[in-house]
Amino acid sequence: MSSTRVEFQGAETNKLVADLYGEGQLPVVMLHGGGQTRHSWDAASERIAGLGHPVYSLDQRGHGESSWVESGNYAFTDFAKDLAAVTRQIQEKHHAKPVVVGASLGGFAGMLSEGQENPGGLTALVLVDITPRIDLGGVSKIIGFMGDRVEEGFASVEEAADAIAKYLPNRARPKDLSGLSKNLRLHDDGRYRWHWDPAFLKSKQGQTPKEAAVTQEGFVTAASKLALPVLLIRGQNSELVSMEHVREFQALVPHAQFSDVRDAGHMVAGDKNDVFASAVENFLLTLKVKVEPV
Repeated sequence: MSSTRVEFQGAETNKLVADLYGEGQLPVVMLHGGGQTRHSWDAASERIAGLGHPVYSLDQRGHGESSWVESGNYAFTDFAKDLAAVTRQIQEKHHAKPVVVGASLGGFAGMLSEGQENPGGLTALVLVDITPRIDLGGVSKIIGFMGDRVEEGFASVEEAADAIAKYLPNRARPKDLSGLSKNLRLHDDGRYRWHWDPAFLKSKQGQTPKEAAVTQEGFVTAASKLALPVLLIRGQNSELVSMEHVREFQALVPHAQFSDVRDAGHMVAGDKNDVFASAVENFLLTLKVKVEPV
C-alpha cells in the first residue's frame, strides 16, 4: 500500500511530518518511541489502514523529518502539546476524533494529551509497552545505547546494524537494511547518525531519582483521568514494564484492556508485528464512533 507525505503544525508552529495510509472515517495516529521515526510503523500502518482507517504515522518533534525545535523544548509535555495540536487538525479534516497508538515516548504523549492537555480529544488510546511508572534501569539502558554513538556516528549502515544487533541480541539481524537506513542521516563528513536531534537525548540524561519520581507521578495523575477506551499492549520480555507496573495501571484505569505479547521485548511491534497488529485491529473493531456532520 502506498502512502502520502503530509505535514502538520505543532504546538510551537514547528513542522511535523507524517505518512498517510488508506482512507475511511475513523483516523488512527501512530506515534513512535524515542529515537525512532515514523518508519518503525510502516508494516503495522498498512495493516491497520487495510481495515478501512486513514492512518497517520507521525514523526514526533526532533525526530525523522519533523523539525528540530530551536527552543530545545523536549519535555514529555511538549510532545503531548504537539499531539493535541495534530489531533485537532485531524479531527477538523475527518470530523472524528482519532485513535492514538503510542509506543514508549508516543504512549507518554498520548497519556498526557488526553489526561492533561486536551481531555476528550481522542476516541481511544493504545499504549505500547508503556505505563505511568516504568523500570528506570531499563530506561538507563536505552538512553545509554542512544548516546553511545550520538557524536561519532557510524561509517556505514551495516555498522549501525551491528550496533543494534549487539544491543538486541535476541532479535535476528535483518538482511535487508533499507528500513534501517530511513532512521539514519548521512552527514557531510560521510558518517551516518541517528535521525533525531541530539538535544532530545540531552533533555533525558542526568535526571535525578527525585526528578524521575515527580515525572512519573505526573503520568499517574494523567492516567487516572483516562475515561476513553484504552488498550495496553506489553512485551512479556519488556525491559521497562513489569507485571507490577501493569497491575498498578489496571488499578488506575480499570476499564483498560490488556494484551501480553509472548517473545517480545520493549520494541513490541518490531519483535512480533503480526501479533501486535492483530491486537490493535481487534481493539479497533470494538469501537463505536460517532462521525460529526460536515
